[in-house]
Amino acid sequence: QVQLVESGGGWMQPGGSLRLSCAASGIMFSMYDMGWYRQAPGKQRELVARITSGGVTNYASSVKGRFFISRENAKNTVYLQMNSLKPEDTATYYCNGYRFRDYWGQGTRVTVSS
Repeated sequence: QVQLVESGGGWMQPGGSLRLSCAASGIMFSMYDMGWYRQAPGKQRELVARITSGGVTNYASSVKGRFFISRENAKNTVYLQMNSLKPEDTATYYCNGYRFRDYWGQGTRVTVSS
């Protein structure tokens, strides 16, 4: 059974930092492209960052230079380091794994406000 379990969400003031983690099980993690998506209330889910099985990364323009995705294959875990947080980063963040098909986590809520 495939599971992607996110953690690390919560409340943060603007300008602060949070690190999200996604622990995967039931897949050959190192062979999967992994990503973080987010969905704000009333909006569509959007890509935040992705990292391929080979370690190539790409980011949404809105987070480039502030967010950083990384993976630790030995721990079957992908991370999203979020710096200089803005109120518009408020959303539920979802972990995604892709190899021939998509797998999704249950999401973790991030709220950025003063």
